[in-house]
Amino acid sequence: MKRIGINALYLIPGGVGGTEIYLRELLCALARIDTANQYFVFTNLETAADLTPHQDNFQWKPQAVHARTRPARILWEQIVLPLECSRYRIDVLLNPGFTAPMFAPCPNVTVFHDLQHLRHPEYFRWFHLPAWRFLLWAAARRSSRLIAVSEATRADLLRFYKVPRDRVHVVHHGVNQALLHVERTRLERFVLCVSTLHPHKNLERLIRAYGRRPRHYRLVLAGMRGFQAAAIERLIAEMGLTENIELTGWISRERLFDLYREAWACIQPSTFEGFGMPVLEAMASGVPLACSNIAPHVEVAAETALLFDPLNEDAIADALDTIVTDEPLRAQLAQAARERACEFTWERTARETLAVLV
Repeated sequence: MKRIGINALYLIPGGVGGTEIYLRELLCALARIDTANQYFVFTNLETAADLTPHQDNFQWKPQAVHARTRPARILWEQIVLPLECSRYRIDVLLNPGFTAPMFAPCPNVTVFHDLQHLRHPEYFRWFHLPAWRFLLWAAARRSSRLIAVSEATRADLLRFYKVPRDRVHVVHHGVNQALLHVERTRLERFVLCVSTLHPHKNLERLIRAYGRRPRHYRLVLAGMRGFQAAAIERLIAEMGLTENIELTGWISRERLFDLYREAWACIQPSTFEGFGMPVLEAMASGVPLACSNIAPHVEVAAETALLFDPLNEDAIADALDTIVTDEPLRAQLAQAARERACEFTWERTARETLAVLV
């Protein structure tokens, strides 16, 4: 039996996007498959007890620090969390949010969702970059094992951090099994893009591609406001598309599942991803999908999505036309995507993660 710590100090509910979904689903899946090991979930003041599964081998250990105050959270992670690990005799510490305590009294296992700060530093505020670079470098060097969420992220870890190949393990995300049973019987004429409003999501090109031709359907951009929110709102207004494009802002998982149920099609035009959870969720929901041909999307979707060059607006516009109007292709992609999505379960993620931990 192992005493496994979970470093959830980074989590800001509703504020960290896909890494929150990842952690919540992973913990629930670990609870389903493992009753032998003991888990200690270290959270911050923003995170409630509902993150920790209500099971005898899971214990909630709230810490007196706010994640929104990033310097305080980092100091707590580096100074106090190691003491807490000693106090609870932790055998191994899982760090699901990129960073790890450099002087933990036990082995670190750290999850890297991407290395965007190295691949695309232009998307980061200049005063945040030094901390990102140092803390993630330190986590990679001080962790006994690393988990990459895709082969593409593993390749980046090997390229940028020169860590031994046998220390990096690929563990894909899973998908909520409820999406596999979504009944798409009440479709509406809109194309859904699930995305935080960040530059690498490539939403400006998508909006321009959508607006260059007459459209008989709406475009729904569902996700948190990000660094590019103001620029995107301005572009929509300048193109006269306010009535045609909906920005939902943050929405609940229940509302998101409704959108997957109702969407005529999905499009994901990102220029960079570590994994691409919305691609997998669209596949599981049986929504005809067009997505950029970046490596993580190809790794997940394989031949079950219509792929396009995300840097070419003509290609994005053509993909929109095809995924909306080509009925034989829509049916073929939707069926194949759902079959492939069945391979990605959170139980599988949990088992493979547990194998790295123990």
